[in-house]
Amino acid sequence: MSRWKGLPAELDPSTRNLVVRLRRLKDHSGLSLRQLAARTGYSTSSWERYLGGRSLPPREAVEALASVTGEDPTRLLAVWEVAAEAWSGRTATAPAAPVAVALRAGSPAGEQGQAPEPAAETDTAGSAGLVDPVGPACAGAEPARGRAFHVAVAAGVVAVALTASAVVVLAGRVGAEDARGTAAPPASSAAPATVSPPPELPAYTCRVERIDGLWYAGQSTTRDAVLANGYAGPEVAEAQCLLSRAGYSPGDIDGIFGPVTERAVKRLQAEADLVVDGIVGPHTWGALRG
Repeated sequence: MSRWKGLPAELDPSTRNLVVRLRRLKDHSGLSLRQLAARTGYSTSSWERYLGGRSLPPREAVEALASVTGEDPTRLLAVWEVAAEAWSGRTATAPAAPVAVALRAGSPAGEQGQAPEPAAETDTAGSAGLVDPVGPACAGAEPARGRAFHVAVAAGVVAVALTASAVVVLAGRVGAEDARGTAAPPASSAAPATVSPPPELPAYTCRVERIDGLWYAGQSTTRDAVLANGYAGPEVAEAQCLLSRAGYSPGDIDGIFGPVTERAVKRLQAEADLVVDGIVGPHTWGALRG
């Protein structure tokens, strides 16, 4: 059996399921990657990416693998479609970097949607002066005191306009409340929001017993369900109970496949000389129940 590397931690569970099935078909066929490439028409490097979980194989590659290994492609393509949908949902959008736009003094204010920045200009004597922020620069610019007066007047006009707008809005709201004959209740009198308690997780109790030479824990009788990090349910609880029986602590028996359970699975796989990928499949079930 091939010694596969562990799959990337960020891989979606449905994609993990597909890759594990493809790896199993390749192992059972006895073909090397070079032989597999020759028979399917996809390069060795492509199969290394597909079977390493770094790239989603195209539908035709999955069909080709099923054909050369004698596998019925119907179920395999159904697994591929679920993985392809999850893969297409992954987005990697980088934030757009701000673009600095340099405008020369005196360029039209309509370019780039903003007015030109103030720029220094030099008079005939060589001394630098500032461009008037409220008017175009010209040879006979006003003294600094006149410009400051213009700025103060403009700021005052804006402040008066904002104050008048606020008064009009407030008067309209008061008038509307008077017309209804009711006033808005104070914020402190609002009833507190009702918060629903989180749903309770099902409790699992390990009832380990040996039946016909196999171990069972009373949660599930499956021997081929594929479980990976992120899965939950009674099958996961069954695997956790059997891991605990074998001496590999999976943490709490809660039916949730988390990092602690994954580490326990990897330790079991290493001891049983299986592919150490942290995924419970038919071979790992065999080690758990045997």
